[in-house]
Amino acid sequence: MEELLTKIAQGLVNDPDSVSVEVDEPDEDNVIVYHLHVAPDDMGRVIGKQGRIAKAIRIVMRSAANRKEQKISVEID
Repeated sequence: MEELLTKIAQGLVNDPDSVSVEVDEPDEDNVIVYHLHVAPDDMGRVIGKQGRIAKAIRIVMRSAANRKEQKISVEID
């Protein structure tokens, strides 16, 4: 899952070397939180107009997690 999020973000940004993902341990609801970090200049590319790209990233990640029977959340930091 971490690799999928990294690949998606690297395809969107100008500086793919600055992309990093941190993974939190599952919380009490068994939700795993993925924190996506990108360069400040690339933040707009990952979020998109009115958050459309960020929403699409979250949908793709949730769909992949459902196949593995996991609950996840993606936060863009």
